[in-house]
Amino acid sequence: MTFLTIAIFFLLLIMGIPIAMVLGIITIIYFLLNGQVMLLDSTPLRMYSSLENFGLLAIPLFMLMGEIMNEGGITTRLVQFARVLIGHFKGGLAYVTVVANMFLASILGSANAQAAMMSKVMVPQMEKEGYKREFAASITLASSIIAPIIPPSMIFIIYGTLSSTSIGALFMAGIVPGIIYGLVFIGVISFMGYKQNFPKSERAPLKVILKSTFQVLPALLIPITVVVGILKGIFTATESAAVACLIAIVVGLFFYRELDLKKIPKMLISTVTNTATVTYLIIMANIFGWMIAFERIPQLLVDSMLSITESPWVFLLLVNLSLLVVGMLLDGIAALIILVPVLMPLVLALNIDPVHFGVIICINLTLGLLTPPVGTGLFIVSSMADVKFETLVKSVFPFIIISFIVLLFLTYIPDLVLFVPKMLGM
Repeated sequence: MTFLTIAIFFLLLIMGIPIAMVLGIITIIYFLLNGQVMLLDSTPLRMYSSLENFGLLAIPLFMLMGEIMNEGGITTRLVQFARVLIGHFKGGLAYVTVVANMFLASILGSANAQAAMMSKVMVPQMEKEGYKREFAASITLASSIIAPIIPPSMIFIIYGTLSSTSIGALFMAGIVPGIIYGLVFIGVISFMGYKQNFPKSERAPLKVILKSTFQVLPALLIPITVVVGILKGIFTATESAAVACLIAIVVGLFFYRELDLKKIPKMLISTVTNTATVTYLIIMANIFGWMIAFERIPQLLVDSMLSITESPWVFLLLVNLSLLVVGMLLDGIAALIILVPVLMPLVLALNIDPVHFGVIICINLTLGLLTPPVGTGLFIVSSMADVKFETLVKSVFPFIIISFIVLLFLTYIPDLVLFVPKMLGM
């Protein structure tokens, strides 16, 4: 029956049925095929209880914050600030794309949302200034993976909830890896710019730099407040999202005066729609994980993996290689919800730090946004930037390779990940 269930699972995926529906359908089919009809009585309660977690409240709040910042002119100021600072270097607009993504990472926390927005903003501008459109699209897509690494991050919230790991510690652990990815991408652009003679913009006058710096200060209040508030224990990671929304409204209304209160209902509807999509996926993946736990698959995996190796280093390599494949086939959040309950017993058995592992698994699954055949980031940027899918895959390939190399460094030098949390005693 197990093999039949697996066959049906992949058949449904091939048919193009959304992964959330596949997870729910396959769970019910498995219970019916194995005569576990009584478990179906508990399924609705299981679905409801999967959302009874205060940490998940941060997801709609951070989504709403992103909507407010986009409508309130905050995002525009951050991109403009990056441009006046480094736009005059050779390949300047490519650098701006990376740095702007690092700024926006502390706002949106979603690689897909960031890739969509930056594709509309930066790709036409880069093409206008002489860059190849496919390169502009590839650097926009690649640098969007910084969004789920630099806090606040939706994927860290979900991992922390599933694994009972401190979300605040995960947020702090993402800072150094996010900066490393940004610097590495800048290094790649610098090398490519030297080879291909990238264009550069005019150097901004000092007056313009000072003006842009002054304008961006209110926008920077938001990420600073989130990070400092969590560190000082003033509020939790979830509560910080509500505080950030309030600051974004104040900044958009009174500092930049671009936030139209008439658009608030539209922003709320968008937030509710996006939240419903994520929570539906969480519910379905939770009952799927329940089915896996019922069949003792996590315990069987722990026993089989420990029979292969008891070395944390070998285990982490196997996890990285496995997740790279999983990320090619499944949405990152769905894969996270399915895999964390399965892998956590192994992580604890091998004495691997859950915060370190959380950053590794989240980065690994985020790389799936760049890889075919299911990489949603590829489809989003291909559509938004009007670049052929195959062309974009070829253009982004060097960034995939360098991203995986960085991931290996972060895997085997845990102090790069845990430096900030340890320094802060988290």
